[in-house]
Amino acid sequence: MFGAIVVSDAIPYLRWFDFGGYEKAMKKTAKELDQVLEEWLEEHKRKRSNDSGQVMNVDHDQQRDLMSVMLSILDEDGTEEFSNHDADTIIKATCVQSSNSISVDQCSTGDELHWAPFICSCAIYYTIFVQSFILGGTDTSATTLTWALTLLLNNPLALKKAQRELDEQIGKERQVKESDTKNLIYLQAILKETLRLYPGFPFHHETAEDCVLGGYHVPAGTRLLVNTAKLHRDPKVWSDPNEFRPERFLTTHQNLDLRGQNFEYIPFGSGRRICPGISFSLAIMQLTLAVLLLEFDIKTTSDQPVDMSSAPGITNLKALPLDVLLTPRLPNRVYQI
Repeated sequence: MFGAIVVSDAIPYLRWFDFGGYEKAMKKTAKELDQVLEEWLEEHKRKRSNDSGQVMNVDHDQQRDLMSVMLSILDEDGTEEFSNHDADTIIKATCVQSSNSISVDQCSTGDELHWAPFICSCAIYYTIFVQSFILGGTDTSATTLTWALTLLLNNPLALKKAQRELDEQIGKERQVKESDTKNLIYLQAILKETLRLYPGFPFHHETAEDCVLGGYHVPAGTRLLVNTAKLHRDPKVWSDPNEFRPERFLTTHQNLDLRGQNFEYIPFGSGRRICPGISFSLAIMQLTLAVLLLEFDIKTTSDQPVDMSSAPGITNLKALPLDVLLTPRLPNRVYQI
């Protein structure tokens, strides 16, 4: 649903018809998320209660996760600035907030989403930071990995080359560690090329003042979406722009920075609105792809090339699920560690 095209976003008065059933599905999903977050929250409350009378001999900051930090912040600062909403509501809303929030008038008093609208009218400054990790950091990373595997399956020479690099750098007697990824230069190039061909999300900006763009008057406050896919396939910049060639990031484009410094390649956006989870996302994708390629031989379920069609939506999803066969390629003892 995060990547779905909803008609009522463009034509608001059609919202009541709920074409596609997205609003109903959204409420059902939000209820399930609420239950998960409630359990997570109660678990931390119980732990805090049990630990309150004990002297800890470890660095407490090293034991805290996101939920612990939010509980501590609300304990210290209170909830007065958040329109008198209770701490539980603030924490759960922060955890599931996305930039396309449900507007206040969509939820009745007894709605299952009674806690969601609050975030639309309150200034919680780290909300977008949190949602980038919980929503953006999971959905887009998984999508990019799916495309990476798809591209490798359709380019078996690149797949074999990546596995050779893993065998040389790590061997077949142990599992991959995060510290190994800095030495996996070709694997990094594979992910860069995947992000070039299939950028995960069109990061948006907003005009600060009225301007004229391409002959069109654009008023202040207009949301602008950068056509990243067009930039990444510009034949003036990229030779054979539609071809999967990881080697380009080891030769002609090896100095391109994916952190928004080169505008011909901005998979994570640029400027002050750049994705805050770049390091997190890259670490997760590099480690996950390295584990898959080192520990398994990956094949398709048929002898046919994998379909490369994209699905419509705000995120760059594959139209069809990726079905693969995994065969262990390391000694059994390695998997038992």
